[in-house]
Amino acid sequence: MSKFNLINIDTSFESYQQLINLYNENKDRQFETIEISFQQWFAANLSSALGGVMDKLLGDLNTIRFNDISPDILTIIQKNDFLSHFGYQRVTDINNNTIRYLKLKPTDGRYFQRYVLKELLDRPELSIMNSALKRKIAESIYEIFVNAQIHSESDFIYTCGQFFPTKESIEFTITDTGVGFRKRVNSRFEKKLSSVQAIKWAMKDGHSTKQGISGGIGLAILKEFVILNKGKIQIISDDGFYQLDPNGVQTRLFSGSFPGTIINMEFKTDNVTSYSLISETESDELF
Repeated sequence: MSKFNLINIDTSFESYQQLINLYNENKDRQFETIEISFQQWFAANLSSALGGVMDKLLGDLNTIRFNDISPDILTIIQKNDFLSHFGYQRVTDINNNTIRYLKLKPTDGRYFQRYVLKELLDRPELSIMNSALKRKIAESIYEIFVNAQIHSESDFIYTCGQFFPTKESIEFTITDTGVGFRKRVNSRFEKKLSSVQAIKWAMKDGHSTKQGISGGIGLAILKEFVILNKGKIQIISDDGFYQLDPNGVQTRLFSGSFPGTIINMEFKTDNVTSYSLISETESDELF
């Protein structure tokens, strides 16, 4: 039996490192029981990332068992439907603070579109956002899904979110367990970029690995929006960490690699207005 403690999991670099450690310490196990405990805190939107890691481990015919979950953590990951995938009963979210955990097939694009509008952008906390801006943000988030659908070679795409009233923010996370930014960009353009370089390239307006179709504005528009909103966007792919927040851009390298890509977005609900986004054009410059 393997035991692993997830301690005070939020959207910090150190917390993502714990999820990477969970995967890398158990990725070579087969037919074993992996026992996971949760201590202090678990940001419910990261059910998206944890779900992807757990499916990778379950794919090797391991058994995963949860142990030592504090009542507060247990309740929130029952409310967002995460634990219902592992035999737990769902708890009704009467406060409407959760955005449901979904495990989607790459072909579920239309369902994902409806889910983003209903559970994220149509929330009362974002009611002041005008319809044109909502539509552009929805298109941008959907492009992330399409990129995972086309390029990641992931069997499933995992999404989840959470409203944090005390921080006046919503966090929304999309995870795939596919090839990652570095392999995707390098194979498309025959380059030798590091994981961080590949992420930075993808954040530029007009940059896309799609062939024969338009694309590449999704991450750029989200980048522009979170700057105006004073929110945050994080990308974790392979061993690369990228974060854009009001303090600028931070990049770091993990010890070990995440088996795919996590994209986490934070929108501040106390700073939502009718922004005018300019990232509408494509660029001919690749590097």
